Amino acid sequence: MSGLMKLLDPILAPAARFYRAQLAKDLNKMGLRYEDLMSRDEPEVNEALELAHPDVVEGRYRRLKRASDLAFKQKNLQDYAPDMTLEPFKLEISQDVDKILQRDVEFDLLNNYKSG
Repeated sequence: MSGLMKLLDPILAPAARFYRAQLAKDLNKMGLRYEDLMSRDEPEVNEALELAHPDVVEGRYRRLKRASDLAFKQKNLQDYAPDMTLEPFKLEISQDVDKILQRDVEFDLLNNYKSG
C-alpha cells in the first residue's frame, strides 16, 4: 500500500493544497473554523464540547450564529470586518474528539469478551 501512496503523492499533494486553500477561503467568508463544521449531534463532539473550556464553546456558538446571520443576509464577514485576522484551521477540540474515539475503541476491545 505504501508503494501506491508514493506513486500518488506527487499528484495528491498539490490537489490537497489547492483544496485546503479553497476551503480556507470559504470558511473565512463566514468567519468559521474547520472544527465548527463538526456536528454537535455526534456523541464524541458533544462530549468534547462539554469538557472544553467555556470560552471555546462560546466562541464556537458565536461563530456559528454569525455565519448563520451572514448567510441569511447574503453577506461576507469581510464586508463588516475587513481587517479581522482569521484562523480557519486552528484546532481546539479535535484532539479531545480523537482521544474520546480512542477511548471508546479501547473500551469496546476490552469488553469484547462479553459478546462471546
